[in-house]
Amino acid sequence: MTTAQDAGSGAVDAEGAARALQGATGALAAAAITRLEEHQPWYGALGPQERSWVGLVAQGGIAAFGAWLRAPGPRPPVSADVFATAPRELVRAVSLHQALQLLRAVVDVVEEHVPELAAPAHRADLREAVLRYSREVAFSAAEVYARAAEARGAWDARLEALVVDALVRGEADDDLATRVAALGWRQDVPVAVLVGTRPAGAADAVVADLRRAARAVADDALVALRGERALLVLGAGDEDGPLRAAGALAPRLGPGPVVVGPVVAGLAAAGRSARTALVALTAARAWPEAPRPVAADELLPERVLAGDAGARRALADRVHAPLAAAAPALVETLRAYLASGRSLEGTARALFVHPNTVRYRLRRVAEVTGWDPAVPREAFVLQVGLAVGALAERPGRRPGAAAGGAAP
Repeated sequence: MTTAQDAGSGAVDAEGAARALQGATGALAAAAITRLEEHQPWYGALGPQERSWVGLVAQGGIAAFGAWLRAPGPRPPVSADVFATAPRELVRAVSLHQALQLLRAVVDVVEEHVPELAAPAHRADLREAVLRYSREVAFSAAEVYARAAEARGAWDARLEALVVDALVRGEADDDLATRVAALGWRQDVPVAVLVGTRPAGAADAVVADLRRAARAVADDALVALRGERALLVLGAGDEDGPLRAAGALAPRLGPGPVVVGPVVAGLAAAGRSARTALVALTAARAWPEAPRPVAADELLPERVLAGDAGARRALADRVHAPLAAAAPALVETLRAYLASGRSLEGTARALFVHPNTVRYRLRRVAEVTGWDPAVPREAFVLQVGLAVGALAERPGRRPGAAAGGAAP
């Protein structure tokens, strides 16, 4: 028989208590599980397999307590072997808070059964041993969850970078959907991609900081670094949500322009937003006064100058085409107004019309396109839009030209 001294002044009949625990392990674990069912709603929400893992851990903890009591000499430290029955599964299925609630239920049940496990002279010492052991198990649980969180964090960062890279390349397949689900992307919500210079600091710390900030202002978020650029995929429940989140996050990015791509219907279409934002980030250098963040669509003329074919088509469709369809006089008036240095009188003289006619036509231009010629920045957008629209027009055939052949 082994008797070991505890921190208190008494002694525990360690061998007798351990034998009693061994015989009662199943019943004590069952009582602890019953207590969880009665008082902890999360336990009832677990699947059958997860509940069996919790039961195994409860039994393993009680059995390990018996072995700890039986150990000769000073009490040995409690190791993470208490959770060896289901280490990874437990961490995935049950949070640390819930694991501690399980521990509390086991401790309460064991304390209630102390009169059956020890003689009256040893009950106080056994209760002290239970409390001391439960404290060590709590520290051990925290260590297990901390290591799991570190490993999961490193894995999530690598997986997150792969997902963002796949989105940029336009690889929206089943594998991507599986990876996104593993990262906890919760729902199919409007998405926009924010791009800017990465902040200073170690890559892991930068990503972790941006991820925490992004998930505080967006429903879902993915973060990755590509060289000196930081990409944040932001999902929110309404169409303006990603733009609001981008505005809150822009100050956290490094110096230089910050661009938010167009809002798209869901994560599967996020590649278009990402690619547009990346092209716009390069073009943003041509507009030093741009707001931060600036929408990629506000950089259409700079993107045209940078060789973005999509921006060229978009600007032609949004400026030249609707103006020509509304009234040819609008195109003529806008060209004359821009050529005269935005002078109403100069435009009126060039067109032989009254200045009020010019004012009316310019208001119509703003209504049709959404850009006001009286605002310098918007006048620049309209000027580039007229130019790309004119270049997009197919020249008419010369009179008398035969179809498919040369003119005579």
